[in-house]
Amino acid sequence: MMTPSHLLRRVSQHEELNFLLTNRIPRRLATRFVGWFSRVEQPLVARASIAAWKLFCDVDLADARKRRFASLHDCFVRELEEGARPADPDPDILASPSDAIVGACGRIEGDRLLQVKGLGYRLSDLLGDALHAETYRDGAYATLRLTAGMYHHFHAPHDLVVEEVRYIYGDTWNVNPVALKRVERLYCRNERAVVRARLSVTGEPIALVPVAAILVAGIRMPFLGPEPLRGPTRTLRTSAAFRKGDRMGWFEHGSTIVMLAPKGFTTHERLHEGARLRAGEPAFRLP
Repeated sequence: MMTPSHLLRRVSQHEELNFLLTNRIPRRLATRFVGWFSRVEQPLVARASIAAWKLFCDVDLADARKRRFASLHDCFVRELEEGARPADPDPDILASPSDAIVGACGRIEGDRLLQVKGLGYRLSDLLGDALHAETYRDGAYATLRLTAGMYHHFHAPHDLVVEEVRYIYGDTWNVNPVALKRVERLYCRNERAVVRARLSVTGEPIALVPVAAILVAGIRMPFLGPEPLRGPTRTLRTSAAFRKGDRMGWFEHGSTIVMLAPKGFTTHERLHEGARLRAGEPAFRLP
């Protein structure tokens, strides 16, 4: 019979192996290779790679718009049937931008957020802009992790106008719970895009921060152009308008979105660490 100490040791060994296999490898090289391989449009390769993917991930294709996929990548970035992710119609609700497992969430303590319990990071480091970070001091946040098998598109949480997107070049650490416990300021190290927006009716600011990760590193926002965001850190101005629930972009695989709102907003009562959300379901309450 396995004692509690033996069980804890086994769990620790499993986590250490997971961390080594997904992080102590050439992360950029692995990401480029998977990006190339996943786009191979050969029927046998596509079927075999999708089957292998399903063995390791909880993949639900029940509401996918199509059933046949040209490649593994085609399946990763699948669109859904019309109406599969309706946005909450309540004007006092900010909806979840994506399907996700909720990580750390709640009130921002000054300018500090939690990565995991006992390990925090600064807003200014995440956003790459100390002045912008002041907008969300003592506000609300939610960390939304998209697993590899989830629907990878993200949507507007409310009627809004995107004013600017700041692309920040970075690393590609895995963003799973094992890595979050071991790598300090992980979200501040990884490649990410800071989407600054204002609600159309009230003018209040919100921000979405899609964070890339190993085997992903491809954040797509068609309103900025047809190619994934890449290259040096830079700021892109825009005035793209979205209605609540409109698609804004997608990840090339799974990853994380950090959602930010200023003081006065509160996280919805259904949000807690480990909760599962679908795009369009309540995330924050407006003041």
